[in-house]
Formats: sequence, C-alpha cells, structure tokens
Amino acid sequence: MHIAIAGNIGSGKTTLTRMLARHYGWSPRFEPVAFNPYLEDYYKDMRRWAFCLEVFFLKQRFLDLLSIAESRGTVVQDRTIFEGVYVFAATNRAMGNLSDRDFATYMELFDNMMTLVRLPDLMIYLRASVPQLIGRIQLRGRGYEQQMPIDYLTRLNERYDDFIFNHYGGKLLVVEAGALDFEHRPKDFASIVDRIDASLFGLFSDNPQDSEI
Repeated sequence: MHIAIAGNIGSGKTTLTRMLARHYGWSPRFEPVAFNPYLEDYYKDMRRWAFCLEVFFLKQRFLDLLSIAESRGTVVQDRTIFEGVYVFAATNRAMGNLSDRDFATYMELFDNMMTLVRLPDLMIYLRASVPQLIGRIQLRGRGYEQQMPIDYLTRLNERYDDFIFNHYGGKLLVVEAGALDFEHRPKDFASIVDRIDASLFGLFSDNPQDSEI
C-alpha cells in the first residue's frame, strides 16, 4: 500500500511521514531535498536553475515510485511526483522560470513515466495558510529557504489547492494543518490517525472533512 503526504513547503510533511511510519510500522520514504545538488543554487537564481532542479526531482520521484511499487509492505511517502509536476514545475513555468520548450520536454518525460506507475492508495493533504508556512519555515531555519520569495510560496499554495480540489483523481484526505501541532500535541496527532483509520480500514469517523475525489 502507498500512502502519500502532500503539502506546501513548511506544512509538516516530513514530520507527519516520520510519525505515521513509527505509529503504523510503515516504511518512510522522504523527499530528496538534502542531496538535490541544484536546490541552493535554485533559490539564488530560479530562472537559471529551474529546469535542472525540476528534472532532478522528477527523476528521483520516479525511481521512488518504482521502488514503492515493488515493496511488499506499506510505504508512506513525503511528497509525490504529481505535486512536483502539477504544483512546482507548473509554478515555475507560470513565473517564467521554465520556457515553453523546457516545460514541454519535462512533461514528455513525465507522461512516459506515468505509463509505469499508478496513484497512491491514499493522499493526505496538509493544508496551511502562507503566514503559517512562513512561520514554520523561519522556525526550522534552513539557510536556503530563508531566501525564498513570498510570492513564490503564495503561488505554490494557490496551485496546491487547485491541484488537490480540481484535478487530483485519487483517494484524498484533507487536513487543515495550520492550527495543528501534531508533533507536540498527542491529541492533534490522534485526530489525524483516526481519520486515516476511517479512510483506510472503514473505522468510524465523524469528521466531515474526510473526502474522496
């Protein structure tokens, strides 16, 4: 089984991935941020490095999907290939960081990859406002993220909502994560676990936000 954690930068994806892996005994698969050789350069000069950054992420996420498909157990993944394409690469194109030619090449690669993979069994979308995301980004203190333009983060948030609510075709659970502190408040984490149990295993949940799209 493949569980995906979706959400903008600073939404808490990595933390929730780690906590769910520990709670359920699932295998975690983390986003390849730390060893992306283009990331720091990208935040300094987005137009120069956008194509290199996006192709690297696309390649790595595709390899992750192939590995997940071969896994016998349940894998919980921090960010998916679909967000990389429909949120991040699409935002770079809209901002002029990717030319039409580069984006067409990128999408051709993605379309070819999609013939070999399928949607996650459940996608959990951690939704938060831009001010909430900024606060968390500042708190965790990654140097390259402190250079991130607020306009870029805002565009990503808008595109995330559009992708999740208007285009994503898989099983979905939306978590309004901005006011939650599931890392430090057990009640907040338990509320997410209850909703996952209801979605995956048919256990009772009275939360009206549980949804499938």
